[in-house]
Amino acid sequence: MLASLPEATRLQALKSLTPEQQEELLHDWRFWARPEQLEPPGDWRIWLILTGRGWGKTRTGAEWVRAQVRSGAAGRIALVAPTAADARDVMVEGESGILSIGSEAERPHYEPSKRRLTWPNGAIATLYSAEEPERLRGPQHDAAWCDELAAWRYMDAAWDMLMFGLRLGDNPRAVVTTTPKPKALLKTLLKDPHTHATRGSTYDNLPNLAPQFADEIIQRYKGTRLGRQELAGELLEDVEGALWTRAIIDGARVEDAPDLSRIVVGVDPAVTSGEDSCETGIVVAGQCGEDFYVLADWSGRMTPEQWARRAVNAYHEFSADRVIGEVNNGGDLVESVIRNSDRNVAYSAVHASRGKAKRAEPIEALYEQGRVHHVGQFATLEDQMCSFVPQDADASNSPDRMDALVWALTDLSSTSEPDMWL
Repeated sequence: MLASLPEATRLQALKSLTPEQQEELLHDWRFWARPEQLEPPGDWRIWLILTGRGWGKTRTGAEWVRAQVRSGAAGRIALVAPTAADARDVMVEGESGILSIGSEAERPHYEPSKRRLTWPNGAIATLYSAEEPERLRGPQHDAAWCDELAAWRYMDAAWDMLMFGLRLGDNPRAVVTTTPKPKALLKTLLKDPHTHATRGSTYDNLPNLAPQFADEIIQRYKGTRLGRQELAGELLEDVEGALWTRAIIDGARVEDAPDLSRIVVGVDPAVTSGEDSCETGIVVAGQCGEDFYVLADWSGRMTPEQWARRAVNAYHEFSADRVIGEVNNGGDLVESVIRNSDRNVAYSAVHASRGKAKRAEPIEALYEQGRVHHVGQFATLEDQMCSFVPQDADASNSPDRMDALVWALTDLSSTSEPDMWL
């Protein structure tokens, strides 16, 4: 009732509450939640919350567990996360986790060594890591909260073990809170008639997020394929016929690079800089043994002087061995503008004698072998890679970032035949 009142009337009503009533209202999720964050009606077995970052998935999952415990609907609960640290740091101890919600009197006792939460009414929740599916073999539950299902390492095995044990009580159910990724299990759950799916985006909860998040993260990723997935909460399918897939890139992604024996800066230059001009691709990559690491993507729409300066800056910042410049369009201009920026830069020109697809295929093979690792996320570059269809290459926009990546990795992976990939 309070939530539906006009603002002035609502504020007046709130001021009239006793301290006890204010405390109760503070912890009343029905008052604070958006309608889509409340448990849906109907006969569902899985509540699949498939939304963008910052939507409020964690709080919704934690509040659902709290409601199950308060009502007595659940007494043996499984809390499953991608890792043991995620279960502890996000689901239990996080800012929106179970220990941060509800009044102090109703919060559970947490025993980290036993991976267990115990509520005053006797309900128990046990923490599990999806990295250890066998731990879910045997235990029985009447409720489960599964966080970031799409990031589970052994997704199918952990899910199957959980479902076999979700058999206590009259109505055992599970809530899944995850950012969408094109995983087979998610697609199966969406088709299941016993699944209730809730979709949403980062923008639904924007007033509760830090202004810097909107200014920096959203502005950086909106409109990209990664932004559509991580912000808009879209379940994106791989582009049919594309040379790369998200799974290949994600499977070899790392947070840090080892000591590298060689580092190069690949440049695919644009010779014009108007609004309709192509971007200049500038990608930094390195080598360690038989593996390769993509370190940075400094591409953008720039004048020749600007991209030359940026390529030289990348050369120095990453202590690169060489700048590799493709000269089909710019000819001698490429080396000229780079030398004007820094005459001492080590530079090699490459000339494309074969089409983009032919040049990219050997590099894609390195990805297939798990030998190319992206150090962090490169949203726009990865969008280009995962939407590049060889058959449509001539008709599509020039994938400049991808070209720069191919030139850099070609140079690093070439052996005694410098033109073997060209």
